[in-house]
Amino acid sequence: MANRFSPAAAGFASLPRFARLTAAAGLLVLLPGCSKDDDTPAVTNPAQISVRQASIYPEGIQWDEANKRFYVSSRAKGTVGTVRDDSTYTEFGKDSKLISTIGLNLDASRSRLLAAVSDNGFNPSVVNAPTKGKLAALAIFNTSTGALSSFVDLGGLADPGRNPNHFANDIAVDKDGNAYITDSMSPIIYKVDLQGKATVFLENSQLSGGSGFGLNGIVYHPDGYLLTAKTSDGTLYKVPVGNPLGFTTVAKTQSLVGADGLLLFDNNTLLVVAGSQGTVFRMASTDAWASTTATGSFATGAVSPTTITKRGSDAYVLYPYSATAPRFRIVKAAF
Repeated sequence: MANRFSPAAAGFASLPRFARLTAAAGLLVLLPGCSKDDDTPAVTNPAQISVRQASIYPEGIQWDEANKRFYVSSRAKGTVGTVRDDSTYTEFGKDSKLISTIGLNLDASRSRLLAAVSDNGFNPSVVNAPTKGKLAALAIFNTSTGALSSFVDLGGLADPGRNPNHFANDIAVDKDGNAYITDSMSPIIYKVDLQGKATVFLENSQLSGGSGFGLNGIVYHPDGYLLTAKTSDGTLYKVPVGNPLGFTTVAKTQSLVGADGLLLFDNNTLLVVAGSQGTVFRMASTDAWASTTATGSFATGAVSPTTITKRGSDAYVLYPYSATAPRFRIVKAAF
């Protein structure tokens, strides 16, 4: 092989043996791969975090890389909290309008944390409220201060004759900062732009869950479309943001009944938390999500897993257990 290193070519042959060894040792110090830095162990994310915080019943989760913490919502208290690796839970944001916080979306580049807000009678401090079964809203927090910067009504946009019941569930944010929110009790996806203007982005009877939950998890794909799943029957939809009426059903063979939270792990990999199946499915696509196949699964057990978030090269699933349990867990998925 041409240009292969040889001691003679480097001028070592004319030196005394001791000098040759000394020079070679000095060269080794300069060679890559010999630094003590290489002995530093890689940082390993925890396998799980157990949080002793009763009656939270978190539904949504987001990893905040800049501050090394998770955000979690609360169906039972209507707050947003943070969790660190040492299991410390800290209240981040609250407001009397937030009866139950559901899905979260961290829009880090714009210093925003978005939370879907609903009321299905799960918060014991709110009884017989006129919002029960009717509330669908978007709350936006400033991540620097924790202050509630915006509260946008969504359910009021719907025709009460066709769709009287509402449950804002999950949120996706596109590259321009537009937020898309699913309504599990009405066949609707709402859109809220950066100025806070809310509209019905898509309404179609195919999105209905009948007497059960309809649309639930939703993610934005950088190629310009949304992926969203229906809990009742596991249908997965592809919705172009530029032409929502042109939505299509993603072909699949894996049952995703009970689909809850979604995570677009990369452009061709979608993680789907199927709560009623106690499983997280890893789905892959090679045709821009015209179809998908299961390439792995992670069994959670009977812990009512809700959703999932990305942390570096790992994905973490939220185990809320129940509203009265003394703790909840955040668990690294292993496929």
